[in-house]
Amino acid sequence: MPYPEELVAPMREDLTIAGFEELTSPEEVQKAFENKEGTALVVVNSVCGCAAAMARPGVKMSLQGDKRPDRLLTVFAGQDLDATAEARKYMFPFPPSSPSIALYKDGKLVHFIERHHIEGRPAQMIAANLSAAYQEYCNTAVNA
Repeated sequence: MPYPEELVAPMREDLTIAGFEELTSPEEVQKAFENKEGTALVVVNSVCGCAAAMARPGVKMSLQGDKRPDRLLTVFAGQDLDATAEARKYMFPFPPSSPSIALYKDGKLVHFIERHHIEGRPAQMIAANLSAAYQEYCNTAVNA
């Protein structure tokens, strides 16, 4: 049973205000993954405390660096169940995890942060981890 929309709306907005495109159906996920060019960051959002205190703030901080992914995408675990299940197909071999963060380059999964790498770590550590991955895999310069 999905969480009520009223409960998750502020959590969704936390990422959409930062420029993330929300994928709410399997078809939207498939269409987003058809575009294999460049880099894409996919955040599996969640209602849990580690998403609120660590994952979402860390992801937003990571976007302040000198490089960033070309596309920012998100699905919401516990709300958009079918979209989340579809997105997780592209995260193989990693088991389902929420929150989690995946970076793709030219359609290939190149970096993944599972929930157990988020829990108990400060948002700054999540941001630093992602920023290092952007330096390695992303070509898009901020303010370019």
